Amino acid sequence: MKVQGWLFLLCGIFFAGVDIAYWFWTKAATGQGEPVGTTAMAISVGFAFMVGYYLMFTSRRIGAQPEDDKQADISEGAGEIGFFSPSSWWPLFLCLAAAFAFAGFVIGFWMFLIGLFLVIMAMIGFVFQYYRGHFSH
Repeated sequence: MKVQGWLFLLCGIFFAGVDIAYWFWTKAATGQGEPVGTTAMAISVGFAFMVGYYLMFTSRRIGAQPEDDKQADISEGAGEIGFFSPSSWWPLFLCLAAAFAFAGFVIGFWMFLIGLFLVIMAMIGFVFQYYRGHFSH
């Protein structure tokens, strides 16, 4: 995981350099800069650093992985990776509720409140889906 962490951190540094160059370039061309592209690239810098930090932090916590060893074989990474949901409808309900809530910004505040309630209910269902029913532990 260290390799992936360093890759994201280096991408964040690259994005930061491109963002600064873009800001200077648009400032020279237009006289005032272009805030939308500069902000979008700054968000990319933040996301890259966030993912890189998470991967580096996780690699320190769980130790060396087979992908960190240059002499490792493919078979060393075999085995159980984790638990993945066999089937779940909750992501669909969550996305529909979020779309309803975002449409509430345009339609009216009352619709946003209903959408917010639906989002909270769908999140609760998504988080606690394995506490009841066939797949409960």
